[in-house]
Amino acid sequence: MKPKPIEKQQAIVLRKQGHSLQEVSIKLGISKGTASLWLRRTPLSVSAKERIQKKRDEGSQKSRVTLNNRTNERLTEAFGFAQKILKNISDTADNSRLYCALLYWCEGEKSKNDKSLFFTNSDPLLVKSFLKHLRKGFEIDETKFRICVHLHSYHDAKKQLFLWSQVTAVPLTQFIKPYQKLNSGKNKKVGYAGCASVRYHDVRIARQVQAVARAFLNK
Repeated sequence: MKPKPIEKQQAIVLRKQGHSLQEVSIKLGISKGTASLWLRRTPLSVSAKERIQKKRDEGSQKSRVTLNNRTNERLTEAFGFAQKILKNISDTADNSRLYCALLYWCEGEKSKNDKSLFFTNSDPLLVKSFLKHLRKGFEIDETKFRICVHLHSYHDAKKQLFLWSQVTAVPLTQFIKPYQKLNSGKNKKVGYAGCASVRYHDVRIARQVQAVARAFLNK
């Protein structure tokens, strides 16, 4: 084994050449802690600092790629798990009644009189899913739907109403006047389509939906 003074001198030379502490420890077979202790007062040239910074950046980039790859693998695994679960669930009216009821219990307005359904959300996919199962699971009169869209001043009202009409499959003639939220216009949410309040006025259906949710939760 080489004497410590010689190893330390070699470490200083490597450090001045722009080698990282990790590189020095590997080349000389010493711990990173020892390399740090020996080299903490070693002056570095501009080129050495640049090389060290480049190595740090490369290391960070490599770590990000590794982390992203690991995350993507786990997401793919989770997606496969979800697909397997959904494949085994039958597409029945009873299941739709349950999905609709649970979605409503989480996101809908549970009024005391249970006379109407009010489902308000800014996620088009969630609104679309709720209506899909409501229509499949219950006897729906399409003329009873009313939609109120909540918009900010920076929205193009005509464009957003058309979008929500497409999402809900409810004609614009059944939309009521949009509700304009107060907004300075300085903070615009990119991709935010506003909020859609889906209203279905039918006592029997409203009570059925909420009764299914209560029965499931108390089961």
